[in-house]
Amino acid sequence: MKPQKSVIAVTGIDTNIGKTMATGLLGRYLMGLGKRVITQKLVQTGCVGISEDILAHRHLMGQELQPVDHQGLTCPYVFAKPCSPHLAASLAGIKIDPAVIRQATCTLAAHYDLVLLEGAGGLHVPLTEECTFLDYLEQESYPLVVVSSPRLGSINHTLSLLELASRRGLQVLGILYNRFLDSDREIAEDSAHIFSKALRRYGYQDCVIDLFSVDEYNRQERTLDFNALFMDIL
Repeated sequence: MKPQKSVIAVTGIDTNIGKTMATGLLGRYLMGLGKRVITQKLVQTGCVGISEDILAHRHLMGQELQPVDHQGLTCPYVFAKPCSPHLAASLAGIKIDPAVIRQATCTLAAHYDLVLLEGAGGLHVPLTEECTFLDYLEQESYPLVVVSSPRLGSINHTLSLLELASRRGLQVLGILYNRFLDSDREIAEDSAHIFSKALRRYGYQDCVIDLFSVDEYNRQERTLDFNALFMDIL
């Protein structure tokens, strides 16, 4: 059975856009609401052992590593080579099986109210030569939270992502706008305006929430209000 209503995917317009920070902050917010929430990483490349993104999630959520982390359920695939998942897996002599990821997510969803599934890179990142992250999301029908930014190229990438999600029938809950990369306020404000209009144009709720430097959230009392993202979920 697909845990569609209890799993939210966090994707981004590119790699190094702030997905890990966003996922950890979302987890912290949901914990503050009294929800039993766990984060999961689809696949991790560029490290060994426990996923470095899972470690970052736990830090932002004020948690120690959980038993499910040590069991590998929160990141079923970890590869040393920092490259595309399909290549990292091939170099390790294996092929990623989406069913393994699906089963891990289902197991987590059976024990938690919500699972926050952080992707790897963008939507078109290949898990295998036949299956991209986008294909996987379409199969599972997970709602999306999109992480974007005001950096050069973000308007094109964000609007392309929204159009693609709409064509594939995916639900977008909103955009987390990573202002840590904000070097020009005028550009940043204009991009946010464009994103709001695009969300409405593709039939999604107009929800753009600012994120700032991760250092501002290291204190546990600093928690953003993400309520607008979850009005149709919680």
